[in-house]
Amino acid sequence: MNLFLRLFIVFSVTGFISQKVFAQLIWINVDSIFQPIPHSVHIFKSISALDGKPNIAYYVEADLKDKKIIFTTDTTDKRRLTPRQYFEKNAKPILVVNCSFFSFETNQNLNVVIRDGRMVSYNARYVKGKGLDSTEIYMPVLSAIGINKRRHADIAWVYSDSSIQRPVVYTYPVEPMPQNIAPWFYPWNRFSSRLDSIIKRPDANHDIFRKRFWKMNTAVGGGPVLLQRGKIFITNEEERMFSGKAINDKHPRTAMGYTPDHKLIILVIEGRHPGIAEGATLLQEAQIFKSLRCVEALNLDGGGSSCLLINGKETIMPSDKEGERAVPAVFLIKKKH
Repeated sequence: MNLFLRLFIVFSVTGFISQKVFAQLIWINVDSIFQPIPHSVHIFKSISALDGKPNIAYYVEADLKDKKIIFTTDTTDKRRLTPRQYFEKNAKPILVVNCSFFSFETNQNLNVVIRDGRMVSYNARYVKGKGLDSTEIYMPVLSAIGINKRRHADIAWVYSDSSIQRPVVYTYPVEPMPQNIAPWFYPWNRFSSRLDSIIKRPDANHDIFRKRFWKMNTAVGGGPVLLQRGKIFITNEEERMFSGKAINDKHPRTAMGYTPDHKLIILVIEGRHPGIAEGATLLQEAQIFKSLRCVEALNLDGGGSSCLLINGKETIMPSDKEGERAVPAVFLIKKKH
C-alpha cells in the first residue's frame, strides 16, 4: 500500500471517528429542575465531552407558535444590568439570556435590538480598512436573528442606523461598506461568493438586491452566522468579528438558531473553567446546531457575558469571578397574561 493511500485511510477514519463521537453528544431533559415552565418549552443539558474536552452546555427549545408565550427583549439606557436584575425588572420571566455585543466604555449595544417592532439599538461597530496606513472607515453588515408577527424566525445580515426606522436586510453576507455609502446603493458584486458552495446563488437581477426592510417584531444582533440552509457557513470574515486565529479559540458561548418545525433553540456553553468546562469554538457551536437540526444559527456575545437564567435559576456558571456580567440588552421569554 503506498503512502498516499495509507494517509487517505488514516485521515478518513479519524475524521469519521471525530464526527461520530460528536454526533453522540448526549442531551438530558432537565425540565423538572426549572419548573414551572410551559409545555412548549424544554431544557436540555449535556456534560458529554466536546471533542474530548470537558463540557457543560444547556439548550432551551421553545415553540415559536405557542401564543401563550412572548418572545421579546429589554435594554438599558447608558448603563448595564446583570441578567438577574433584568429578571427582577421584567416581573420574573421564564427565560433571560444575554445577546448583543457591547462597549465597556460607553455601555452601548454594538448590534441591532428590536422590541415590539421598533429598533431600540443599532449596529454601531466600525472597522478600519485593510492596510497599516489605511484611513478609510467601514461599517460591517452584521447578522441578527429576528421573529416576525407571524412568529417565523429568520437570520440575516442587516444594516441599521438612526436614520432609518427598520434595518435594511441582506440575505447574503456582504463585505464591510464604506461609511459614506447608503446601504441600498451598495454594489451587488460585493456580496460574498463563499455561499455559492452552500446554495445556488441568484444572478444580479434577483430581487434580494433591492432595498428591503427587515420587518421583525423582535430581534437581537450578534455575529457571525454559524449555519445557513442547514449547512455550516461561518461568516466571520465578512462580518469582521474575530481577528486572526481567534475563531479557533474556546470560550463560553451564547447562540440562537431555529428548526424547520418552528422551534427556537437557545444555546449556552460554559467555558474558561479548566478541567470542568473549557468552552467551544465557533465551528463546534455550528456543529451542535447542525446536530440539533437547525436551519439557521447565529453566534451572540460570549465570554464573560454568557448567562442563561430559567425562572431565575442559573444554568451555566459565568466565567467572570464576580459572577454574572452586567449587559445592556437581553432576550426574554415571558408568559402571556
